[in-house]
Amino acid sequence: MSAVPQIAPAPGASTTRRKKRERPRTTGGWLPYLLIAPAVIFELAIHLIPMAVGVWMSFIQLTKFFIRNWSAAPFVGLKNYRVAVDFNGIVGQRLLQSFLVTCAFSALAVLFAWALGMLAAVVLQKEFKGRAFFRTLFLVPYALPAYAGIITWNFMLQRDTGLVNHILVDQLHLTDTRPFWLIGNNAFVSLVVVAIWRLWPFAFLTIMAGLQSIPQDVYEAAEVDGARPLKAWRMITLPMLRPVNTVLIFVLFLWTFCDFNTPFVLFGSAQPPAGDLISFHIYNASFLTWNFGSGAAMSCLLLIFLMIVTGLYLALTNRRSANA
Repeated sequence: MSAVPQIAPAPGASTTRRKKRERPRTTGGWLPYLLIAPAVIFELAIHLIPMAVGVWMSFIQLTKFFIRNWSAAPFVGLKNYRVAVDFNGIVGQRLLQSFLVTCAFSALAVLFAWALGMLAAVVLQKEFKGRAFFRTLFLVPYALPAYAGIITWNFMLQRDTGLVNHILVDQLHLTDTRPFWLIGNNAFVSLVVVAIWRLWPFAFLTIMAGLQSIPQDVYEAAEVDGARPLKAWRMITLPMLRPVNTVLIFVLFLWTFCDFNTPFVLFGSAQPPAGDLISFHIYNASFLTWNFGSGAAMSCLLLIFLMIVTGLYLALTNRRSANA
């Protein structure tokens, strides 16, 4: 047998192929950094740098006398923090009261928003005529701009011309006098109601998406075994929605605890003590008294509290995942 002649590669062919293979690596090495560069720049400009400036402001006595020249503001160390946590003083007492009001507000708003979202999602899970219409209708508060919705509630809650008092007093005759809903203790009720109205469509949308992952065969088997709808919800729906509910409740808590738009638009700059949420309290402490150092210290304390809550949340979820 004759040997097959071997064709020698052309000079430089292997080097050319090697360069063609290595060229995408050089381009791909820089491409990810170029793609994330705008996000990093905006994150630094919008969040990280202002946060660092706020921490620095909390250690200086930045009042209205030093607004034009921040560098002249004296360094006071932890004095602003000591004043904020001194519950025997007026500043500390008001901050503590605002913190307690915010805790109660967040607990009630998250609880009722989650309950309404769960109820609506479970009811609309089954097929019936008009289900698409109700799904769209329930998402209207979530799609509506926050300021437009809260201003509408502000008009509805007016004492003399509001729709709420018109229904309660003139139509249903539940009370003889027209209550004030935007001042006094009723301001807390109004704040919670408006927050629930804004939050529950998001809970409804999230839970409805989570229900799509539960197989219908499980419910059919439970129905064959004689399980009633309430028991099926308690034994099947809740356990299988635990990951969704855990994240949902945590997100709702962060939104409500840091809520600024609702009290600001609902009450204006002079909020009643019953509706003094901590984010709005910090705003007033900074821009009404012109004591930005004290306001920055309160903001840092709020940040520390939310970081502690987030750490506990992550620790509990990681422990559950490890045990599972």
